[in-house]
Amino acid sequence: MLRRLKTDKTIISDLPEKMEMKVWCTLTPEQATLYQAVVEDMMARIEGSEGIERHGNVLATMTKLKQVCNHPAHLLKDGSRLPGRSGKLARLEELAEEIVAEGDKALVFTQYAEFGALLQPYLAAHLDRPVLWLHGGLPKSRRDALVERFQNDDEPMLFLLSLKAAGTGLNLTAANHVIHVDRWWNPAVENQATDRAFRIGQTRNVQVRKFICVGTLEERIDEMIERKTALAERVVGAGEDWIAELSTDRLRELFRLGSEAVQ
Repeated sequence: MLRRLKTDKTIISDLPEKMEMKVWCTLTPEQATLYQAVVEDMMARIEGSEGIERHGNVLATMTKLKQVCNHPAHLLKDGSRLPGRSGKLARLEELAEEIVAEGDKALVFTQYAEFGALLQPYLAAHLDRPVLWLHGGLPKSRRDALVERFQNDDEPMLFLLSLKAAGTGLNLTAANHVIHVDRWWNPAVENQATDRAFRIGQTRNVQVRKFICVGTLEERIDEMIERKTALAERVVGAGEDWIAELSTDRLRELFRLGSEAVQ
């Protein structure tokens, strides 16, 4: 069986190019301290558990570490200030400024609705531009109105989207930038989200950026998927559960904080 891709010019000759790139981010000292504390606490729990409990502890560890990589306030859920505390947020601010200065629009995906809710008002104030926010809690009429505005309003803006709520079905070809702030580690899910912009009707090249914190589990899992084609095929349908099956020693290596993680 042959898999026909949109990038195959024999199928669709007029679709523009898709340029994918990784954006390497470093942790702030605060993030690094939190990251190490989570690793030490959760590895002790993983070592002391088995079966379903161990599986749950591994997935909980991954969630906590990804939240730390996003922003300390995402993990702590304490309503604390956002600026100056996250390498990812600093890079997102820079990119967003460049995109709107060029007169362009961008889709910004996060798998965490709670993180999107933190980002939306902050980025809107920082950029002094519209930052729309689509998540699973919105009624269809509101979702449709947001899509309509993004597609037809000429003003440069960001569209912040929950990956689960907006990963399929939407036509958002007004964007020529796609940013994945945190990774789902499932190529099919990420590609479906990117395809909100890279689809029939898109007339410009699309730049896709995937944020990765160096020296953390984000970099190591990305390496694993890149290195092993068979693994990449396996995780297409498995989400992140496959990571929970790794040995404790392998998990310790996967989760550890590298010296290169902090500026």
